[in-house]
Parts: sequence; C-alpha cells; structure tokens
Amino acid sequence: MVMLIVAVLVFTGIHLINTFAPGFRRSMIDRLGENGWKGGFSLAALVALVFMIWAFGRARQEGIVLYTPPFWMAHVTLLLMLLAMICLAASFFPPGRITTMAKHPMVLSVKIWAFGHLLANGEAASVILFAGLLVWAVILRISLARRERSGNCSRKPFVSARYDAYAFVLGVVLWGLFIWKLHIWLIGVPVPLAM
Repeated sequence: MVMLIVAVLVFTGIHLINTFAPGFRRSMIDRLGENGWKGGFSLAALVALVFMIWAFGRARQEGIVLYTPPFWMAHVTLLLMLLAMICLAASFFPPGRITTMAKHPMVLSVKIWAFGHLLANGEAASVILFAGLLVWAVILRISLARRERSGNCSRKPFVSARYDAYAFVLGVVLWGLFIWKLHIWLIGVPVPLAM
C-alpha cells in the first residue's frame, strides 16, 4: 500500500510541477530546449504512470476494504462515466459549448472519473488511487483558474457547436467500448450491469 501512495504522489507531483514550481519548467526549457523538456517530461510521466499501475495492481492484492458501497452505486458510477467520456472527448476537439462551459474538459473528466469510482469502490487501493487523482485534478483546476485570472493562461474561444456533437458521439462510443470489453481487458474487472 505504501508503494501505491508513493506512486500516486510521484505521478501527481510530476503533473503539478508548473503549479508548485513554475520557474523550474522555464529553467529546464532554457537548459534543454522546448523539445528536450517535452521529451523528458513525457518520459517521466510515462514511467510514473507505469509505476502507479504496477503499485495499484500489487496493492489490490492486499484486499483491504474500507467501506462497502451499496450495489446501486455502481450504476451511478456508470452514468458518471458517460459524462466523463464526453468531457474527455471534448478536450480533443476545438472548443464547443462543452469546452467553454467546462473550461478544462480533460481535468473535469478526471474529476468525474475519480469521484465516480470512489462511489463504487471501497477497497483501500482504489480509495488511495481515486482520491489521490481527484485531489490532483482539483488542485490543477484551481491553479489553472488562478493562471487565467493573472493572464498567464488563456482559454480558446468558442468555435462551433458541431464539436459538441463530435464529442458526444465519441464519448458514447468510448463509454460503450469500456462497458463492452475495454474495462475488463485493461483493468481486469467487468463493468457491473445487472440490477
């Protein structure tokens, strides 16, 4: 369990460098160049992600349960995942209404995903992982809002509502694929569908 806590802290720490040490990113770009920084950051983020996945798999084997959610909570989570997938899809398109309302749809997607999974999973490993990522997403969103207010970060303006339609369709397709097989293939746990 300790390894999972460390892994979550490492993963979220890497992704909060610009929040807590904004000068570090700038100094590394000056030293390594834009491509060198992006390459190094991407590699570090990938290693941290693999470490977190590995640590989560090990921690799940301990089987410590903190709480047992009611069975119907899994269905609430299922609906929240639809919203999370639509927000995730919206983050890959030029801004439509979803993006302009959400402001940062990928961050919102992570918050919905993590919160939804906390509703349906009471094992200690799941709580550590999802609570850690939820806290990270909340901190990141607050940081982005502060940067926008100070003028250091700007959002792209609304382009077209057609991108909302694309995001909706792609989100529903992704959601369906996860329900169908992707969740069990990637996570090893089937999506509960029976009432």
